[in-house]
Amino acid sequence: MYKKQKKSWVKHLDFLLIDVLCLEIAFLISFWIKFGERAVRSSVINEFYIRLAVVLLLMDVCIVFLFESYTGILRRNKVQELKAVVVHCSFVFAAITVYLWGTKQSEIYSRQVIMVFWGIAVFIEYFSRCAWKIYIRQRMIRGKRFSKLIIITEERYALECVKEFQHDRYKEFEVVGVIVVDKNREGEEIYNVPVVASADTCMEYVRTNVVDEVFINGNTRESSEALANELLELGCTVHFSLVHESQLMPNKIVERCGRYMVLTSSMKIASTRQLFVKRTIDIIGSLIGLFFTGIAFIIFAPVIKIQSPGPIFYSQTRIGKNGRRFKFYKFRTMVVGADAMKKDLMEQNEMDGLMFKMENDPRIFGIGKFMRKFSIDELPQFWNVLKGEMSLVGTRPPTEEEFEQYELHHKARLGIKPGLTGMWQVSGRSDIKNFEEIVALDTQYISNWSLGVDIRILFRTVLVVLTGKGSS
Repeated sequence: MYKKQKKSWVKHLDFLLIDVLCLEIAFLISFWIKFGERAVRSSVINEFYIRLAVVLLLMDVCIVFLFESYTGILRRNKVQELKAVVVHCSFVFAAITVYLWGTKQSEIYSRQVIMVFWGIAVFIEYFSRCAWKIYIRQRMIRGKRFSKLIIITEERYALECVKEFQHDRYKEFEVVGVIVVDKNREGEEIYNVPVVASADTCMEYVRTNVVDEVFINGNTRESSEALANELLELGCTVHFSLVHESQLMPNKIVERCGRYMVLTSSMKIASTRQLFVKRTIDIIGSLIGLFFTGIAFIIFAPVIKIQSPGPIFYSQTRIGKNGRRFKFYKFRTMVVGADAMKKDLMEQNEMDGLMFKMENDPRIFGIGKFMRKFSIDELPQFWNVLKGEMSLVGTRPPTEEEFEQYELHHKARLGIKPGLTGMWQVSGRSDIKNFEEIVALDTQYISNWSLGVDIRILFRTVLVVLTGKGSS
């Protein structure tokens, strides 16, 4: 899944929140300078100025929306930012003045409060914006939480292409490698970026490494489209420079990638609003889930200790979005050393493909069977959801051993954050024995994802858990 770039003022929602906070603080200070302790004794004064504080908030949001106050804000120097802040605060001051005049309330409010508010607002807002921009730039330099992008290009374009990407201080991705298709330069570096593969080893590199996005530049139209189709099957997001779009998947947008205008295609393109709501649901759901995890711990931890001495929790390295590794947590329902016993049980595997499942697994001790039937063992994964490694709804994360055996098209199911539940879980997972069917369900979920689909899966999951139907 690819996160669509934010547009207009919504792109800088953080600056909007900072400005609103600064304006309200400035208004409070100017109010206190004028009235001081008198405000505490007069409920009438407080009522009028609280109402004006609310109007001020609405005025600021409208001004930002209408005048696009944050266009190019990250690229402004300090002098330019000061001018922008003065203009912005002046618009707010003018809007408040017009409001008071138009509603015939100008005699109610102190002119001193309004004038002092303007001066303090300019001061606080300017330094707050500068401080926040410093933080953003430092975060970009560190490269944390950036998408991992590789460049696939011909040798004649490689240096120029990589250099332009590296010089872009405000890119939202990290260039982790270059693949030169018309010459084997593997092991070399181009402008401090390693050449990670050749044309022959390109797909294998993408399969076995963390790659979120691929930028294709300089290839012929035919070769670019062929390569793009293979990369899309791996779940990667593909950016094109000057490529015909007729044979691409339906999900595509034209946008900027560095200094290039590209046609971007992915299995699913989600809006900022959709992903914000999904993450909000994840956070709220995980907090509720962790409450129930605490209750389950109190009830089941002593039983686990008695029936199978050892740790209460089980952790394992799993593979997350586009190949990221993370620690996956569960209540322990198997005897200590169960992973080592798995090899001896492989002949009894009921799954056809790269997953292991056994109906009467001898490694599961008494209470573990009950916990698995009602998915109680999965509760600690709400911690993974809260950390952002997983989502409430997604695809189940494979083990490292399973991931190493993946074919190219299997990686498509990792194109989204793994989830506590998903299409497979609510489709009767005990009845699905073929791994290819699971891959088909997962890719169908990613391609047709929407908030409504997630909500339906969550409701169906509750029914599955309460009835124990389809549990493993």
